[in-house]
Amino acid sequence: MTKASLTIDPAFAIADVDPRLFGSFVEHLGRCVYTGIYEPGHPAADENGFRRDVLDLVRELGVTVVRYPGGNFVSGYRWEDGVGPDRPTRLDSAWRSIEPNTFGLGEFIKWTRAAGVEPMMAVNLGTRGVQEAIDLLEYANHPSGTHWSDLRRKHGDAEPYDIRLWCLGNEMDGPWQLGHKTADEYGRLAAETARAMRMIDRRLELVACGSSGATMPTFGTWEATVLKHAYDVVDYVSLHAYYEPIDGDVATFLASGDRMEAFIADTVATCDHMRAVTRSTKRINLSFDEWNVWYMRKFQAQESTLEWRHAPPLLEDHYDVTDAVVVGSLLIALLRHADRVRVACQAQLVNVIAPIFAEPGGPAWRQTIFHPFAQASRYGRGRVLRVEPQTPVYECAAGEVGLLHATAVQAEDGTVTLFAVNRSQTDALELAANVRALGDGVRVLEHTVLTDEDLGARNSAAEPDRVRPRPVTGTGIDTGTLHASLPPVSWNVIRLGR
Repeated sequence: MTKASLTIDPAFAIADVDPRLFGSFVEHLGRCVYTGIYEPGHPAADENGFRRDVLDLVRELGVTVVRYPGGNFVSGYRWEDGVGPDRPTRLDSAWRSIEPNTFGLGEFIKWTRAAGVEPMMAVNLGTRGVQEAIDLLEYANHPSGTHWSDLRRKHGDAEPYDIRLWCLGNEMDGPWQLGHKTADEYGRLAAETARAMRMIDRRLELVACGSSGATMPTFGTWEATVLKHAYDVVDYVSLHAYYEPIDGDVATFLASGDRMEAFIADTVATCDHMRAVTRSTKRINLSFDEWNVWYMRKFQAQESTLEWRHAPPLLEDHYDVTDAVVVGSLLIALLRHADRVRVACQAQLVNVIAPIFAEPGGPAWRQTIFHPFAQASRYGRGRVLRVEPQTPVYECAAGEVGLLHATAVQAEDGTVTLFAVNRSQTDALELAANVRALGDGVRVLEHTVLTDEDLGARNSAAEPDRVRPRPVTGTGIDTGTLHASLPPVSWNVIRLGR
């Protein structure tokens, strides 16, 4: 029997969770937009062409903010192509696709309002610059009486879009990016753009591009150089990370949450170092605005064969049980660093490495990774408590890793939710949690688990609920100790209250 323990005590808190931690990402990539969120003529389409079945799932997922329109796509994007009646068809070299611009900024804002989410806009700092960014901002946020704001009104939107959260480009450290720049080049451009945008709208929150991954050769020095230029005019530094099992190494794949935590800690250290260097009085927080499980190697093997097409089926990973458990662990990692990670966007929302899958003209359903996100968004609101598990460890390519990965969140009504992953591939984990600090009368309200005897099990149109969280019996509290059995390779949600 494998045993682990932890203590839950509201006296030891990390931070209040920013609701923006439960964000997502819509890019003009593959079928995320076209036949994803937008499909005129679909039986479930509304008067704007938005798929109601997808909107229902987005609301159930609990998404709070959505980043748009990229991603790699934005570094070659002319935003003017996607507004007004005359929309040119363009080549999108980022994803070797044909872009008709049928869906653009106005449609996105209408969709966010229908979905009940906050828009997060990215500006093109790859092939464009300061002027195009402030033109876009004027179009989006200025009330009226100027060229761009009156053009928005002419296009049918009398009220400003009031977009507060903006990304200053995307992955500008990556050689694959259109307009790729050195850290000095990008840092200066980001600072110039930020100052110009703030002159138009002082309420903005701005995200500077950090590293596209912890393995980038410039990681650390990139952030330091960019912040040397832009520290006082930006609010966040971005992080991007994708995880997949390499050569069948499931043990290291299951440790992805620890790798994410290390990435966050190193980025925080660099930001705080630059705070000292710049003598600034403010603190830079993090926007983890791309994260997920992505079978990137599979895509890279096919990338050279792509043909120019409209909305080709790209990056359509179909997720299994193990993928869902890893996504749960990544959500735990984000919550454990809620003091500095204030924005996070799972990439992406529909079809493209996504929790929601939608067939053209057909049904939409929840992928396995849908469920950990939905539960974290529903029960992960409140204050994150400092949880330090005592757990057996194992060795893998990521180093020494605990079998138990866990965190806890206390809601305003006092209810506490424990999120826990068992990484063991063979043994159940017997958890004993000291909950005496929660007071007398606390009880287990619910324990659900996502796992399966077949770790390769997936959901599909034929079996949309093959993998989902299921209730667990036998979990209880005895003399101030919570006792729970966590199955091998499982995502567990245990709710405690009165």
